[in-house]
Amino acid sequence: MVHNFDVIVVGGGASGFFTAINLAQQTPNIRIAILERSKEVLNKVKISGGGRCNVTHACFIPNVLTKFYPRGEKELRGPFHTFCTGDVMQWFEDRNVVLKIEEDGRIFPESDSSQTIIDCFLEEAKKFGIKIITQTIVQSIQQENGGWTLETSKDAFQCNHLVMATGSNLKIWDLLQNVNHSIVKPVPSLFTFNIKDQRIQDLMGVSTEMVTVKVKDSHLKATGPLLITHWGMSGPAILRLSAWGARELFDKNYQFTLQVNWLNDLVFDEVLEELIENKQESAKKTIAKYPQYGLTQRLWFQLVKAALIPETMIWADVSKKQLVKLAEQLTNGQFVVNGKSTFKDEFVTAGGIDLKEVNFKTMESKLHNNLYFTGEILNIDAITGGFNFQNAWTTGFLAANAIAIKY
Repeated sequence: MVHNFDVIVVGGGASGFFTAINLAQQTPNIRIAILERSKEVLNKVKISGGGRCNVTHACFIPNVLTKFYPRGEKELRGPFHTFCTGDVMQWFEDRNVVLKIEEDGRIFPESDSSQTIIDCFLEEAKKFGIKIITQTIVQSIQQENGGWTLETSKDAFQCNHLVMATGSNLKIWDLLQNVNHSIVKPVPSLFTFNIKDQRIQDLMGVSTEMVTVKVKDSHLKATGPLLITHWGMSGPAILRLSAWGARELFDKNYQFTLQVNWLNDLVFDEVLEELIENKQESAKKTIAKYPQYGLTQRLWFQLVKAALIPETMIWADVSKKQLVKLAEQLTNGQFVVNGKSTFKDEFVTAGGIDLKEVNFKTMESKLHNNLYFTGEILNIDAITGGFNFQNAWTTGFLAANAIAIKY
């Protein structure tokens, strides 16, 4: 049996629903279907932000917002000038979804529940008569007479306009290669580092306000808070490094040396001079008992221990050689990374449709008329904080506008 629609959106996730709803709102009589391979739609929305759904981030300047995207920065400048963070907030608030901005800039529904966002999408889809077809796996895509024919695990579908919003789906990428689109090989992005090291093995839960981390013998560098976990290191600094270094770290098979400056931008010579001053000013104090530079007691103790300074030693008795070792531990601690771990449930990949093959004014394929791409199916990804959803909303909005004009 062949089902005919004006527009088919493949992918029942955030960008797929956003595209379909915006299109249906502009063209009320259009026939739209969403095809989803799973039993449920919007699964990634459900688990995002720890079940709260980090809708976007409170960065309202397009050229600043693009800086959070390791891949897609240049391409998203124009789109963000068309539909940005403030537009997203207004869109949801127009549909009675109240949002809130948290201290770190992340934006959530006031209900603190992703179900609020899911319910909004499902209600809008129902209102506009959008057909949602689940458990339908697309097996082939073919362009015919200016439109598209899809063979699926259930039936065949035909449409005038096809929107691909499937995220990081290897099988869909294979199908798109069959119609001559180039796929940038996907690799993990946004992950934490596995590290076994005595200096941190008993420090699970310890965090620092601001550190600088580098990959040794590489240009890769990031700053931000760091969190010590039972498997190694996480936190914003590590996640940023993993995002910008996604492909290079993949090539290293996640085996490399991480250099950590626990004092962020303080350099070795400056720190050594301050430690020598401490030797004079705090002569009778026990070094290990009194943390310096705002470090926690537990972390300071381990770094002092790693510098081969006995835990009972006072500043007056410490040698220049020991202070040099301590300054090295503070400003250039070297940790062997052996593997990675996924960041929570929010698995993100770098890779997808080559951005050179997409018109970023309309999100239409440059190779085929009436074929559109939205969200993470593209070679676009961002750090954590609501930025990947912002890409989904913006690209979905542009695709919907472009299709609506044709009707």
